[in-house]
Amino acid sequence: MIIPALKKTYKDQLVLDFPKTEIADGSLVALCGPNGSGKSTLGKILAGVIKADDGCEKIPYEQVGYMSQQAFAFRLSVKTNLLQNKDSALSREENEARAEKLMKILQLSELAKKNAAKLSGGQKQRMSLARALMKDYKVLILDEPTASMDLEIIPVAEQLIRDYQERTNCTILLITHSLDQAERLASRILYLDEGKLSN
Repeated sequence: MIIPALKKTYKDQLVLDFPKTEIADGSLVALCGPNGSGKSTLGKILAGVIKADDGCEKIPYEQVGYMSQQAFAFRLSVKTNLLQNKDSALSREENEARAEKLMKILQLSELAKKNAAKLSGGQKQRMSLARALMKDYKVLILDEPTASMDLEIIPVAEQLIRDYQERTNCTILLITHSLDQAERLASRILYLDEGKLSN
C-alpha cells in the first residue's frame, strides 16, 4: 500500500506534512509520536473522515476500516452496536456468531443487551474495537484502540488485533502513543514529530 504525500493545515498552521510512504501489504505498522504530532490527523485523512489540503488520490475509502480515538456508541444495545458493522459477505447467523465471539473475548457478553451509551469509557473502548473487527478489511486504521482499557484487558485486545491481522492478511495502521505496544505488535514503526516523519 502506498500512502501519498499528504499535507493538512488548520487555521494557517501546518499540522501534517507527510511524505509518500510505502507500507507492505498485509503488515501491521505502528504510527507513534507525541500528542499533537499529527498521528490522528493522518489516520482521519486515510479513512476519509477529513480531507487533505491537496486533491491527490487517497486509498479507496470503501476498503478502509477505522476506529476513532474517541470511542463512539450508538444508543442501541452492545450487540446491536457490533452488528451495525456486519460483514455483508457473511450470513446473518455468521455475523451473529462473530459478534458473540468478539464479545466473549473482550468480556462484553454480560453487557450484550445493555444500552451502549451507558457503558463506562473502558467498556465503550472494548465495544468499539469489537465493532471495528466485525468486518474483514483490506486496510484497517486503529487510533489508540486500547487507550481507555483496564490493564488486564490490554493483552487480550492486542492478541485479538494480531489474530485479526493474521486471519484477514489486511494491512493495519496502529496509531499509538505507546512505544512498548508498537514494539509488541508492529513489524515497522513510523514516528511522527510536529507533523513530519522522523527517520
